[in-house]
Amino acid sequence: QVQLVESGGGLVQPGGSLRLSCAASGSIVSILHMAWYRQAPGKEREAVAHISTGSSPTYADSAKGRFTISRDNAKNTVDLQMNDLKPEDTAVYYCNVRAVLLYITGDYWGQGTQVTVSS
Repeated sequence: QVQLVESGGGLVQPGGSLRLSCAASGSIVSILHMAWYRQAPGKEREAVAHISTGSSPTYADSAKGRFTISRDNAKNTVDLQMNDLKPEDTAVYYCNVRAVLLYITGDYWGQGTQVTVSS
C-alpha cells in the first residue's frame, strides 16, 4: 500500500502564500503521476495541478500563474506553491498519486489539509 502525508495548510490573508507538501511512502516501484485536488464546502472535488513523469505540469485555469507544482522523484514528494491566494481558494486540498506497486497500479489519496484564505 501507499501512505500519503500532507502538510502546509493553514490560515492566510488574501494575497498571501502557502506551500503544501505531500510525501508518499510504501511499497512503491514507481510513480506515474502526482497531483493536487481541492474540495470546497458544497462543491465537488476538482483538480488543481498535475505532474506526470516526463511531462510538463498542467494547471486548472484558476491556478495558472499563481500556483506551481513541483516533484522530487528521489524523495517521492510533491509540493504546491500557492501565491496570491484568494478567498475562493479556500478548500481542503488533497494529494493524489498514481503509483505502481509490485502487483498493482492504483490511485492513492492523502487525508487532506485545510487551506483558509480570509482577512
